[in-house]
Amino acid sequence: MSAAPKPSLSQTEQDAETVRLFLEASMVPDPETAERYISPDLVITFTGGRKYRHPRETAAFNAGRYQRVKKQFERFDVVPGEAETIVYSLGTLYGEWPDGTPFEGNRYIDRFVVRGGKIVQMDVWNDSAERLLTRHNITA
Repeated sequence: MSAAPKPSLSQTEQDAETVRLFLEASMVPDPETAERYISPDLVITFTGGRKYRHPRETAAFNAGRYQRVKKQFERFDVVPGEAETIVYSLGTLYGEWPDGTPFEGNRYIDRFVVRGGKIVQMDVWNDSAERLLTRHNITA
């Protein structure tokens, strides 16, 4: 189980750590632990405009899209502000499609808005839709 962000860190560093801990819990998936890091008014927008309000909803969506999926973190870009911190998580996804076929190298970018130590917004972009189209020989 993940620990809370360390109080000796600056607010910006704490906010980045909050995002990392949220993502780690989300990958298990452990929506109850992920919930520790979110605001009650959280809005999550996935690629394609899908809106969610809680990590359990995104876990359910991912359970239908993947047999399993994990993130390989490449970096976190942090933009401090006066009342909020913007945190970008960049990397790749790896795992298995529903039929068990493995995949890796699926690029993602997650953008978080953190206010008062809690995540209030998450925007998600990744290559999954493009990869699924390619796997099914569908051209746009």
